[in-house]
Amino acid sequence: MTSTYEKIATNTLGSATNSITFSSISGSYTDLVLILSITGFSDPSYSAALRFNSDTGSNYSLTNMYGDGANTGSDRTTSAAQIQCYGKAVGVPNSVSNGITNILNYSNTTTYKTALTRWGAAGAGVNANAGIWRSTSAINSVTIFGLNSNTFSTGSTFTIYGIKAE
Repeated sequence: MTSTYEKIATNTLGSATNSITFSSISGSYTDLVLILSITGFSDPSYSAALRFNSDTGSNYSLTNMYGDGANTGSDRTTSAAQIQCYGKAVGVPNSVSNGITNILNYSNTTTYKTALTRWGAAGAGVNANAGIWRSTSAINSVTIFGLNSNTFSTGSTFTIYGIKAE
């Protein structure tokens, strides 16, 4: 039996950096899955975001839900230049935050693209969001970056998988 998930690439940081890009993504999968394990940010009050195909225009929307055991909330952003993929749960210094983003129907050229993200950190809480990239272009590159020039710490790991049609 073959695996449904096929690893496309992994990047474990040997030094701090502001962004990671997975490029030349084949259109041969049905969906993409991005797994992140962030060991910290240069400033833990900031967050990370995604962009597709280097699009920096106001073509993204996001609905975010979060909770930490004592507080809950939600917010909505439209006409943004990115989709937030890590945030409030990363605000605890020296914490490791793990998350998964499912990028659905990424190679379809007749629909907008949806990204569903879940992440959290011990002692900080959990987040879930749904993002939309308002483009019918097939996704061939994904960039993960720290907002406000924030950098990912050494040891953070970024892996992207393609889901094969069975």
